[in-house]
Amino acid sequence: MADSNPDSKPWQKKADLIQRGDRSPTPWGTLTFVGLRLLDLPLQHALLAPAGLGSALLARAGITSAVGASAAALLHTGIPFLDALGHPTSALLFVFACGSAAKQIYWQTVLSYESFPAGAAAAVALYNTVINSANGILSLAPATSSLFSQPQIAVSLPFVTTPVSIPLSTLLGLSMYVFGLALETVSEAQRKAFKDAPENKGKVCKVGVWRWARHVNYLGYSLWRGGYTMVATGWIGGLLMMSWQMWDLSYRAAGVLDEYCTNKYKEQWAQFKREVPYKILPGIY
Repeated sequence: MADSNPDSKPWQKKADLIQRGDRSPTPWGTLTFVGLRLLDLPLQHALLAPAGLGSALLARAGITSAVGASAAALLHTGIPFLDALGHPTSALLFVFACGSAAKQIYWQTVLSYESFPAGAAAAVALYNTVINSANGILSLAPATSSLFSQPQIAVSLPFVTTPVSIPLSTLLGLSMYVFGLALETVSEAQRKAFKDAPENKGKVCKVGVWRWARHVNYLGYSLWRGGYTMVATGWIGGLLMMSWQMWDLSYRAAGVLDEYCTNKYKEQWAQFKREVPYKILPGIY
């Protein structure tokens, strides 16, 4: 169907929630996003707590939580809100929720240029809350919990009362989360520093990690999202989430952004694509 708005730009697609090229202030969008991302944290804590909201929801479906109420005395980190979660995996998932919220708030308040209306802000924030909540609930259900992922490594941790077995998938998921969140943050910070320099006005950012792939920040997001789910549910869930995010960002967001950059930078963008042939995965795709 043809676009009913004759003034619309070809890159302004409904699938893209970011207002490309529009730098009008959107304080209500920022407040909405920050508020909803912060409200996600008490929800995740309630879902992950032993005998908490997540266990109650599973019980309503006739499912017994894989993390029993006795886990409440397992952790002794000295941080009350973490110790209240009992199991190390639950505490780690809550830390993941806090870290991703902090990163995204930093992105919106410091790193982002484009307008972010309240409706788009709410959609992005709610998407993150839905995925986080699904991870939390699945981590408690015996059929999907990473607690039973194989192989496992027995370790003694200074803040856990008894030796615990840590799935190898949890260690890989933690690595993916840390590296992915760092990559996404660094890439966006490098791009902002480049754009803020007066001599780079109207130029394509080709510095730092942007030499790896044209949309390297999407690789970072896909990695930490996949790592988050892998810690919650094990190998299959984590790899599926990472693959889904990479596919979605590659064919939806990157496609819209490529069209926008082609119109804005013209030959510069074409040259960048020749210099950096990889869309998201360096050396592969």
